[in-house]
Order: sequence, then structure tokens, then C-alpha cells
Amino acid sequence: MREYPVEKIRNIGIVAHIDAGKTTTTERILFYTGRLYKLGEVDEGTATMDWMPQEKERGITITSAATYCVWKDYQINIIDTPGHVDFTIEVERSLRVLDGCIVIFDAANGVEPQSETVWHQADRYEVPRIVFVNKMDRVGADFEDTVNQIKKKLNSLPLVVQLPIGSAEEFKGIIDVINFCAYIWDDEEGKIFHKTDVPQEYKEKTQLYRKKLIEKIIDFDEHIADKYLKNEEITKDEIKSVIRKLTINNTAVAVFCGSAYKNRGIQMLLDGVCDYLPSPLECKVEGIDVETKEKKTIKKTEDEILCGLIFKVQTDKYFGKLLYTRIYSGKLKVNDMIYNPRTSKTERLGRIVRLHAQQKEDVKEAYFGDIVGLIGLKNFSTGDTICSKKHPILVESIHIPEPVIWEKIEPKTKMDEEKLAYALNNFLEEDPTLHLKVDHETGDTIIAGMGELHLEIIVDRLKREYGVEIRTSKPQVAYREYLTESVVEEGKYIKQSGGKGQYGHVVLEFNPLARNSGVKFINKIYGGKIPKEYFSAIENGVKEALESGPIGGYPVIDIEVVLVDGSYHEVDSSEIAFKMAAEIAVKNAYKKSQAIILEPIMKVEVTTFDDYLGEVLSDFSSRRGKVINMEAKSHMYHIRANVPLAEMFGYATVLRSLTQGRASYTMEFSHYEEVPKQILEKLNFVLKSV
Repeated sequence: MREYPVEKIRNIGIVAHIDAGKTTTTERILFYTGRLYKLGEVDEGTATMDWMPQEKERGITITSAATYCVWKDYQINIIDTPGHVDFTIEVERSLRVLDGCIVIFDAANGVEPQSETVWHQADRYEVPRIVFVNKMDRVGADFEDTVNQIKKKLNSLPLVVQLPIGSAEEFKGIIDVINFCAYIWDDEEGKIFHKTDVPQEYKEKTQLYRKKLIEKIIDFDEHIADKYLKNEEITKDEIKSVIRKLTINNTAVAVFCGSAYKNRGIQMLLDGVCDYLPSPLECKVEGIDVETKEKKTIKKTEDEILCGLIFKVQTDKYFGKLLYTRIYSGKLKVNDMIYNPRTSKTERLGRIVRLHAQQKEDVKEAYFGDIVGLIGLKNFSTGDTICSKKHPILVESIHIPEPVIWEKIEPKTKMDEEKLAYALNNFLEEDPTLHLKVDHETGDTIIAGMGELHLEIIVDRLKREYGVEIRTSKPQVAYREYLTESVVEEGKYIKQSGGKGQYGHVVLEFNPLARNSGVKFINKIYGGKIPKEYFSAIENGVKEALESGPIGGYPVIDIEVVLVDGSYHEVDSSEIAFKMAAEIAVKNAYKKSQAIILEPIMKVEVTTFDDYLGEVLSDFSSRRGKVINMEAKSHMYHIRANVPLAEMFGYATVLRSLTQGRASYTMEFSHYEEVPKQILEKLNFVLKSV
């Protein structure tokens, strides 16, 4: 039997810019809900959710961790996510399966670059959210400015439901705008607090904010609007009901405040999770019927057919392959037969576990709305749907960003070769943003990832977890190639060797697309010129050939390939022949269409004291950077710029030197641009060596 009714379940994530306080907030949530009996600290390496050695040493979250707790008869399943952009896939796949999330902002820094990134990721999956303005105890904390930035930078409607009493060293409590009362904490641990009247000096401000709140929500509710016009009292339950509706519809966000590190405001934030974020029943999920190819809304009941999504794979040295799974409908039992519509294979489920960071607790059943770990399924990967063979269905998979950096990797000894292959295979299953390829000309193994830190962590894990001693090259930029002209090319693969021959013939049209369009394959063959059983082979041949462009062997992007004509032989045609014909057509197109090299451009934000502004800007200029905007706040400047990734290696050390260690920066991928000709000449030796 289900322990808590589904309407009292909340599946939430905690997302934010790096160092905004996600893990600290999660630790406090677990402490105040009784899940932990001692507070852990990120800086001391004792945080429960940061369980990896690399996380404890660096004081950052690298991998998303799942847990659960209970607050006032609500079961809250939580995923704590990284803030560093190199591990953005952890945020992406978590948001894909969550019903709601808490977005945390640093009150001193407001809306930072990675804050915008995770906000737009939540937009992509239409995840309702509430806001927690954290670090109200910090020097420079500005609650009202952060609220204004949420409105302007994120184009959102913030509904202020709390106000801070003081800020920085003077921060001592929180005002509840809806209930018109205040909460003051009485102990350092934050367990004991008392409810009191709003302080006299804050009454006018609180009344103003309560009036603003009501004026914002009356536009969305006729009943409350009618009462407001008649000067009738609007109850707190009516206000909360409308805020909940607006939150679930992604029309507005409720804004809370506090200080997780100082143990202030977490209990009210938990109340907000229960009051405003949706239950699994209130979230619409769509899938595609494998047989009819039609979209269908997944019904959320225990009696409905099974449907779930594997959003993360983790290799555990004790349990083997652990699959983090969100169940959307139906229920699961140990020993059930689980169908994978991607592979068309069925496997028996060995174990079901509830997750608490690295701890696992066996359960016999799991129900729709649950987030659990599955053990014993070997041929399932990230993004796979689990379902019943009688009722196959596919749920939309997870958006996976492309890697922007690569390095060569090799074992130091022959004995390490097998261990390296085994370890890398596990990493590839765990991390879809990690790519691996072998250069067939040189025999080099190349790994590609999202940034220097990403690859650094992979190398560190190879040594620690698998005992593999390796050598690596310096990280290199993952360039891309782009065909600038439309061409139509033919590809023929004809081979006769006495017996059955090989025959494949295709005509392909190649069209350049706008940036970030990806690779698109379109089939326009009609009338049986090529049997349909060869279409997938042609598509595979095209995509494999596009992995190696004509200039430097880099992948070709933003291109549309259209199959417009071809022919076949009733006896000699085969899948391999059509795949080879497609590859020949691509290589023929390379000879006729002018190609260019593209480089990744990074969105960089530096926060520095005004004393060092000139040095930082001058350094950007030397790196081919383009400053987008600057914002001054007190004695600090926030500088946003677009800089080629090729110019950003080792930037952390340079920035420390320029600013005496008093500046910080963040960097994330923005877009691709053509490499200038003068830079391309310098890169010529690199291009020829890849």
C-alpha cells in the first residue's frame, strides 16, 4: 500500500547558480524534517548530498542526488542538482522528471548567468517553480533588487509572499505578507522560532506589499476581483488558492526569503512547497503510442498501464547498474517483466530501492508519482521508457547538450588498457554529455565533454574508482564544420565479386541551416524507387559521414540532408550497400560545397571590484572577447562578454592574478561562430592532425 496519498506527494528539485546555496538548503530541509540528526556543511565536506570524494574536496555538487523526507503529512522527494555549467546535464535530466522546483538566488548577486540557464531549462519542460532568495545575511544582500531582476531578466511575474526583517548582519526574521505576521528565530540551529506581530517599522511596507500581491492576482480570478471591488475581506486561503493555480500554470512564482546557512526561513519554504507546488496528479504527461505513433496523455492512476522514464544511470560497485526512474502511471513490483520500446526487449526487475544520497532502502512496490532506483535491468539507458509489452509507449526523452572540449587519453601500461575500456564504458552510460571516439588513423582515444572541470573529474574518477593510471593531452576545443552552399550529389556503391554483389544508389540534397538547427534527415522518396527497409541504413550512413568534415575532420552541424532519388537491385541491394552509397554521396558533397570551421563561443560573466575593471576589460579584448553589458552595484561590476573557448583555457589563474584573487567568473556555452581567417591559419597544424 502507498504510504502517503498521491495528492500529498511533491517531487521537487533544487536548482540555482553555483554557490547560491542549493546543497546547504537541502541539508536544512532534511534536518528540519527529521531526515538528518546533524547538520552537514558543504565547506567542511560533511554535506550528506555531496557524497562523492571530488564533491567533498571541491565544495561543489557534481552529480544530482535524490532523497526524500516528510513535512506535515506530505512526502517530499527531492533532487539536489549541481550549479556548475559543466554538469548541466544533471539539471536537465532532473527537471525532465520533476513536478516542481525551488529556484534559489543569492540575495547579494541577484539573477546570475547559471540562474538564467536553469530557469530556461525549467521553461523547456514547463516545470512550476517557487523562488527562495537566499543569503539574506550576506553583506550587500538586496531582496527588492533580486525581485526586480526576476521580473526584468527572467520575464516572470514574482509574487512576494515574504519580506526580510533587516539584511546582512541585521537580518533577524521574516514577515509573512499573506498572514500579516512575523517569525523570529530563537536559537542558532534554527529549530526554535516564534510567531509575532509585524514590527511597527515594517507595518506600512507589509500592507503595501499585501495590497500589491492582491492587485496582481485579481487579474486572474473573477471571484477575488469582485470581492476586491466591493471592499470585502479576501481570506488568506483564497489568496493561497490563486497563487497555487498561477504557480501550477507557470503564470507566476511565489517569492520566499531567508538564509539557509544561518538556519532561517527553511520551515516556511517547506510550507510553500506543500502549498503551491503541484502533486503528480496535477502535471500533464504525454507519450507516443509505439504502434499507432499517435500522441496520448498518460493517465495517472495505479490501475493504469505502467509508464516511467529512466532519467539517470549510475554504476554502483556493490549493486551494479542503478537506474533512477520516475514512474508516471501504474505500479511496479519486484520480479515484474519490464519492456524497453527502444530495444524491443523485456527484462525481469530484480530490486526496487528508495534513494537517500548514497543510501538505498529496499521496497517491494513503487507507485505512479514515485522516484525510485531500479536494479537488475541491464539493457536500459538514460532517456529510456519503461512500460508493459502489451501497451508499449514512448515518453519524450531528455535534451542532451553537445560537448565543446576534448582531450586525448591513454593508459600508462598495457595492463591498464582493459580497465580503462571498462571504466569509460561505465562513464558513457552514466553521463550522456561525455563522448568517446577512436581516431582510426592514429589509434588515439579521445574523450569530449562540457568543460575543463568535467574532463578533470572524469580523469580523477578513473584513477580513484578504477585504479587506472593514464596520460592525457592538453584539453582542446571541439570545433565544428559547416557547409555554406546547397548541393545535390549522387552516391553509388556497386561491387561484383563472382557471386552475390552489392548495389546501392542514392541522390542526396544538402542544404545549410540556421545556427543551432542540428542535423536533419528528410526522406522524399516515393513510388518504391528505394525499398523502405533501406531508409534507416541511408540515414545512418549520412549521419556517420557527417561526423568527419572536409577541413579538419570535425563534425558537420546545422545541415539538412534530403533523400530525393536513387535506385536498387532486386538481388544485390543490401543495407550495407545503401549505407556505403550514402557515405559516398556525403564525401562527394564535401568536394563541391564550400566549408568553414566554427568555434564554440562562451558566455562569460566576471564579478570584480571597480579597482580592477580596466585590467579585466583589457584582458577580454586580448582574448577576442566582446563585452555585451556591464552592471555596477556598489563597488562591484558585473561584466558579461562572449569569448571564444579557445582563448579561455587557464583563465581562472589569470583572473586571480589580475585582481589579487578578489574576482570570480562563470562560463557557459553560448553559440558557434566562424573562426576568423587569421586565427584559422594559426590552427592549421591542429586541423591537419585531427
